[in-house]
Amino acid sequence: MKNLKPLTQLNKKSDSNVNVGAALMAAALSLPLAGNVHAETAPEHGVVSIKYLDYLDSQPDRDRIRVKATAFRVLAPITDEWAVSAGIVTDSITGASPAFHTFAITKLRDYRRAADADVTRYFEHGSLTFGANVSSESDYLSRGFSLQGSLSTEDKNTTFTAGAGFVNDEINPNNKVVVGERKHVSDFVLGVTQVVTQNDIVQLTLGYSDGSGYFSDPYKFSDERPRKRNSGTLVARWNHHLTSTDGTLRWSYRYYNDNWGINSHTLGSEYVHPLGNDLPSLFSSP
Repeated sequence: MKNLKPLTQLNKKSDSNVNVGAALMAAALSLPLAGNVHAETAPEHGVVSIKYLDYLDSQPDRDRIRVKATAFRVLAPITDEWAVSAGIVTDSITGASPAFHTFAITKLRDYRRAADADVTRYFEHGSLTFGANVSSESDYLSRGFSLQGSLSTEDKNTTFTAGAGFVNDEINPNNKVVVGERKHVSDFVLGVTQVVTQNDIVQLTLGYSDGSGYFSDPYKFSDERPRKRNSGTLVARWNHHLTSTDGTLRWSYRYYNDNWGINSHTLGSEYVHPLGNDLPSLFSSP
């Protein structure tokens, strides 16, 4: 079950050629650093993570988008029952992008700073996490907070999770199409994770999102979208560990539906194999 950390600031222009590169790269940097699952006990040791990404969207004879992003995260246990986590992400985007879906090219430059922090209280059979985040760009300010709790059965084979996240955004595009527009999004999730066998674990998650305010893209010509958007998701996952190879097969299915008439089905499959200690070291002496 993923932590509820609203990421509206990462996809605020998901349909825009101008910022989609920065959004995807920043999300790719920040998400793996934030633990996806809280254990039922506080971590024994602190963790410091640093990631850097340099992305170039090249095209022959064109100066296209380049994204540079840095992410830093710290996880620290306070006591046997408390832990805190905090992260900072900065990314910059430069280059050029097609204007109004034509062959015209427009220069662009933007810089984003984002930070988040959460504190977790661990119980004998569960945990409770409160988090807050903020993201700032020249034309966009996003602030949010979240609350998530989990409860496990006595045998720890079943875990129930519930959470809510709330985001308030302020939009002031550089082209002055609108000034001081607002967007509010509330997200809610319910999930259950079940250990089926020694090698199998399944998870089912239901999500609902209620959004209102400015959803249009100010950088697209005549882009007018409804000021209300509600959506629901259903996510099912199954992980199967292969004893023979020590690897894990992961399958997933996601269904999405919203009041804008969008229905989406997504299937995923992957195999994860650990690199064991028996591999020869690249830095060992001959």
